[in-house]
Amino acid sequence: MEQNKRIQEIRLLENSLQNLLMQRQVFQIEFAETDSALNQLESSGDEVFKIVGQLMIKTGREKAKDELANKKKVLELRIKSVEKQESSFTERIESLKKEILRENKKSAK
Repeated sequence: MEQNKRIQEIRLLENSLQNLLMQRQVFQIEFAETDSALNQLESSGDEVFKIVGQLMIKTGREKAKDELANKKKVLELRIKSVEKQESSFTERIESLKKEILRENKKSAK
């Protein structure tokens, strides 16, 4: 009975891990886009526009640079947080698998 609970927990953790992997991928793509925008901003002229909803609005170059830099920092933190969760889930899954193997060896004797 205990083994079934562990197997069920492994399945839940694996599903959660899969969701985290997708979430990290989205953050990494957004990070790359933000980084690219920052690089483009460095080589652009003084006139800068940003998209807000359905509108393209003129904004200050430094303001846009600050906003992108802050967004990049937030995305870095989110990626690190997701990676820590992934690591924790992976460790827990491995631990549960080892427990199941130990139980199976004991019951096989």
